[in-house]
Amino acid sequence: MPLIEVSIARGRSPEQLRSLISALHRAAEETVGAVPENTTVIIREIEHEHWSRGDQTIAERNAAAATNATPTGQATADDAADQRSQ
Repeated sequence: MPLIEVSIARGRSPEQLRSLISALHRAAEETVGAVPENTTVIIREIEHEHWSRGDQTIAERNAAAATNATPTGQATADDAADQRSQ
């Protein structure tokens, strides 16, 4: 009777979250033989202001990235990598 809890930064579409839920259910079935109707998945979306790494919130990192964007308005490769890690 697995209970899978995931915390993720807010900002994914309902379709992305639904896909994540399905993938987690499949992983539980395939790896530990969990019965689908006995598997519970809980997704907690965390506001960017409430999630920090290295004493900087996601909101602060995003604001800094926007300030440091190249003249064309595009973020640097490091900023893009940070965005993917959210």
